[in-house]
Amino acid sequence: MTLLSHISRRQPRLGLCYLRVHGVRYSSISTPPTHPTIHSPSEPIVRDSFTRISKFWIPTGGITPTENEDAHAKLIRAGYLRQSHAGIFHMLPLGQRVQEKLENFIDKHMSQLGASKVSLSSISSQALWQQTNRLEGYGPELFRFTDRKDVPLLLAPTHEEEITTLVAKTTKSYKSFPLRLYQIGRKYRDEIRPRQGVLRSREFIMKDLYTFDYSLSSALTTYEQVRAAYHRLFTELKLPFLVAEASSGDIGGDLSHEYHLATPIGEDNIISCNSCDYVANEELASSRLRPAEGVSSPSIWRGVSKDRSTLINVWYPDSFSDDDINTYAIKSVLPELDSSLNDSTPFWSSIAPGSDGAPESRPQRLVNIIDYRLGSVHQDTSPDALLPEDSNLDLSTLTTEYITSSADGSPLNIIRIREGDNCPRCHAGKLKFQKAIELGHTFHLGTRYSAPLEAQVSVPSNLLEDNGAASTSAGELTTVTMQMGCHGIGMSRIIGAVADHLADEKGLNWPRAIAPFEVVVVPGKKDEKDGVMVSEFLANSQAARPLDVLLDDRSESLPWKMRDADLIGYPIIVILGKGWHSDRLCEVQCRRLASISHVLLEDLPIHINRLLFQL
Repeated sequence: MTLLSHISRRQPRLGLCYLRVHGVRYSSISTPPTHPTIHSPSEPIVRDSFTRISKFWIPTGGITPTENEDAHAKLIRAGYLRQSHAGIFHMLPLGQRVQEKLENFIDKHMSQLGASKVSLSSISSQALWQQTNRLEGYGPELFRFTDRKDVPLLLAPTHEEEITTLVAKTTKSYKSFPLRLYQIGRKYRDEIRPRQGVLRSREFIMKDLYTFDYSLSSALTTYEQVRAAYHRLFTELKLPFLVAEASSGDIGGDLSHEYHLATPIGEDNIISCNSCDYVANEELASSRLRPAEGVSSPSIWRGVSKDRSTLINVWYPDSFSDDDINTYAIKSVLPELDSSLNDSTPFWSSIAPGSDGAPESRPQRLVNIIDYRLGSVHQDTSPDALLPEDSNLDLSTLTTEYITSSADGSPLNIIRIREGDNCPRCHAGKLKFQKAIELGHTFHLGTRYSAPLEAQVSVPSNLLEDNGAASTSAGELTTVTMQMGCHGIGMSRIIGAVADHLADEKGLNWPRAIAPFEVVVVPGKKDEKDGVMVSEFLANSQAARPLDVLLDDRSESLPWKMRDADLIGYPIIVILGKGWHSDRLCEVQCRRLASISHVLLEDLPIHINRLLFQL
């Protein structure tokens, strides 16, 4: 007799029973103990509506907390992630749940913006990056490789080239615009010093939103709509974020804003006014300049261009030092400055090292940049002072230039902004500094990528009148280059930044929106069945919003499980302890709100939702 025929002959003896709890139907099958329970495809299978730790891998133990343990170490000790290689991490089940919660959260806000989700390949073509002149500009941070046919490829740190090419090939009608496409995927950047865990790693998760419009006015409207969506998104995360005017950097464009979380471990300096709404990244920040005063003599800071063909003298008052030099201000008037060098003196010779260290570059130009405080002092400087004493260069072989004002004609300030400087926007305010982590960035790109990649669309000329096009009949089409924007959010970075921002001496803390579980139920050793009942009640409550519940059904002691819950950072902990035994009261703890309450079971869902609303 085959197994199948044996099961068929025994099937009539199986009794199927249904149990309905809070509107959810569960099934159980009564069968003789000598035979296994068999479910046909049409029968419902019993599943918990909550998660049991015993069926969810959380590696614990074996890692001793260190003195002054940071949030990254807590993420590792709590079982969220493990390092694979320098700057590369594996996400474990807890970390994956946080990442998925964050992705769902982002999806919701992108959907409200009318964006469609795509998934672009992590592999990009070096040839595409050459078309946009970014291949060499990005430098050694690119992971480059070739395939078996020697085709040069790279692991994408960003996807402007790929998305622009895709849209250029597939979208020709103006009726498809405005077009908003986003992805959430892995990016790669060969950081020279990956540090602070997932805050600066070599493989990371990013959300990229790319927007396409056929006119400048429409693109700027899109940009403001994205900014509004970002504001709603970070507000709902309940993070104290800063929005700063920013430089577009290597991405390009002439309009961008950064979204920061203020923290002492941040790598960015955000400068804001204590009186008005002025906030800017240090790269773009300015101050209201004081009148120039008499200066006894100037000092010189020396630099060189990235291609080693231009030598740079920066003249500033001797009351400051080289540490006060603002390289961002220098690059605003001379973008080719190589600001990565600690010492440029090897390049101030007749034959200077090339980009690969070989002696092949010959300086051709000498640019003198003059701080506004010096006035005309530099005009009285001896020509010999233009070169270092040990330089063997002949000034007559160099083209000498002077830059004495900013690109917009305003006085040129090359000294770093200091705490307490005057605000450039209001007369009463003083500037203050804050360390911050960048969580998101919005860019208006214009035609930075669409022009070299020939992303064009035909549009009725009358729709372009706002761009200065001549008024013609509605049927006449004009080919225009697409206007673009790109808007990123660092998913991995948000996880690391939030962990750092909300962690305390006991462990991590998570906002409701991205917590791995909203509630953990922690029963004592003899209360396992009661723990199941409470978890089921919370997960299926119709008195309030059903909750994302985890039951700690491990056989460890109650104090051990409570310490572990604090380390992992669940927003709400429900404890079945002494109060449960005596009065059937659940102890509800919310560490972030410093709240401890004793609540009857029937009141538990509403009470927990009230707490979570504040998180």
